[in-house]
Amino acid sequence: MRRTRAFAAVLLIITFIAGAAGCAEGKSPSSALSAKAVDLTDGFKPKSVNGRLADDSFTASMADFSIELFKKSISDTENSLISPTSVMFALAMTANGADGETLAQMEALLGGGIPLDELNEYLYTYADGLPNEEKSKLSIANSIWFRDDEGQFQLAPGFLQKNADYYSAAAYSSAFDGQTIKDINSWVRAKTDGMIDDILNEDEPISPDTVVYLINAVAFDAEWLGPYYEHNVRNGDFTGIDGVSRNVDFMYSGESIYLDDGAAIGFMKPYFGGYSFAALVPNEDVPIEAYIKSLTGGRFLEILSNAQRTIVDAYMPKFEFEYAIRMNDALIALGIPDAFDMLKADFSNMEIDQESLLFIAEVLHKTYISVDELGTKAGAATMVAMPSGAAPPSEAKTVRLDRPFIFAIVDGATNLPVFIGTVMSLG
Repeated sequence: MRRTRAFAAVLLIITFIAGAAGCAEGKSPSSALSAKAVDLTDGFKPKSVNGRLADDSFTASMADFSIELFKKSISDTENSLISPTSVMFALAMTANGADGETLAQMEALLGGGIPLDELNEYLYTYADGLPNEEKSKLSIANSIWFRDDEGQFQLAPGFLQKNADYYSAAAYSSAFDGQTIKDINSWVRAKTDGMIDDILNEDEPISPDTVVYLINAVAFDAEWLGPYYEHNVRNGDFTGIDGVSRNVDFMYSGESIYLDDGAAIGFMKPYFGGYSFAALVPNEDVPIEAYIKSLTGGRFLEILSNAQRTIVDAYMPKFEFEYAIRMNDALIALGIPDAFDMLKADFSNMEIDQESLLFIAEVLHKTYISVDELGTKAGAATMVAMPSGAAPPSEAKTVRLDRPFIFAIVDGATNLPVFIGTVMSLG
């Protein structure tokens, strides 16, 4: 018999992208912890595992997941931003505790049918291969926190070991009291160089049913390869989705990568280290909602791979906004309903006795982005809560992002979006 005691787990991903100001390497995870949080990392040191290089199968499935999640997660009227990479890593770590039909559904969504063991290998190599240079730094940290309650619940060693092997996830046993909240917030603060001050509300106690947290933090610090200077900033009008024009600051630059798929035009602007900012503005007779609806993962990759090398006069507004969305409905619609159903969910690979009724109660995603002269700052947090070559032409192309547009921060090796969003209004 499975216990009827509700099980609760929370998985959080923190992604931080910093601009030219930069961010220092985070402190050691143990340095931020109190004596009450027992570091079990030595017992679950990452073992040598085989990675799997990104191929057409992985890239296509990752692109499909990214674009379909984007389409189901954005607002028709407000600025939106998600990090498919954050959500992918959050759900992949969670999937390592799944079994049966729940696992099959998660494999179908996350990998397009790629078995989880292979997806772990792909993501291991993908994360390891992301650029990490002086002016384009990337650090990734993962941790698993669980309640020190041996009589009631114990995480399965195999679950902890697999997440250590493929995601370098540290493991901490704690009392899940007020000090635990402070310890977790300190860990997040250290791993994001203080850019995210806390992830748990220190004024609210942890629910008695909450027994595990899985946390991922990503810190990315990149500068524009070609920064904007004072003379590159000009005033102009941006017409929002509501039809109202507002005077805003536009950044002008001469770029060399032009995008055109017949229904939208755009450009790519590189950061140091292999990442790029990509923007697409639909033609004036193409509503942005219709354009987004027409996008697929394959089409997104095709647009970027068919980019033209030419002169581009690019005008981009400075913008900054936050976005938050509860992703339950989107993920259920995308094919993992069992994971959210207490009677159908099967996360038996997450614990030793396999008696808890484990299911996902909520997936929250919060993001932040700021684009200015020096670079880009962006952050994403995903919480999964579980209860119990052509020659330049003679004439330059011109792209003005002066009406609603789509943007993405992409990895140059695969063209996969780390972040993807829309700007619907400014001012």
